[in-house]
Amino acid sequence: MIAKLLPVLLLLVGIGAGIGAGIALAPPPEEVEFAEGQENVADTEDSAEEEAESEDVLPNDFIKINNQFVIPVVERDQLSALVVMSLTLEAKPGMSGKVHSFEPKLRDAFLQILFDHANMGGFRGAFTRSEVLDPLRTALREEGRRYLGNDLVDVLILEITRQDV
Repeated sequence: MIAKLLPVLLLLVGIGAGIGAGIALAPPPEEVEFAEGQENVADTEDSAEEEAESEDVLPNDFIKINNQFVIPVVERDQLSALVVMSLTLEAKPGMSGKVHSFEPKLRDAFLQILFDHANMGGFRGAFTRSEVLDPLRTALREEGRRYLGNDLVDVLILEITRQDV
């Protein structure tokens, strides 16, 4: 009985594998040709966006703050953990020199914000949730703009680690 079902079963598996391979390896769909006078709305929107982006718009620079930030987490007057963070600034092109000249001031201001965040319990529990990190990012960005102006686009948290003591 099994000897009679085995060829049929192998045939079904082979057909299924063939169909799956055909779908997976199929070439991408071809562009539809439009008759004269007709326009593809999606193409005109894409090309308009590309033209707007290419005109006088340079990509932002990403400037890494040289050293990591180490933030102590104190609970009941005792050190309970250390949080280590790496920050990068997203700024308009040509801001690298200004960022590096203000780096000591920026580090001091950022550390104060990070210490305040730790003292408010921001690094306890699930501290990587977006509702916990978003206010921190906003505070860092606003403080950075005090020194760099609106040329600072954003403050990016690239690495964050908590080590319980």
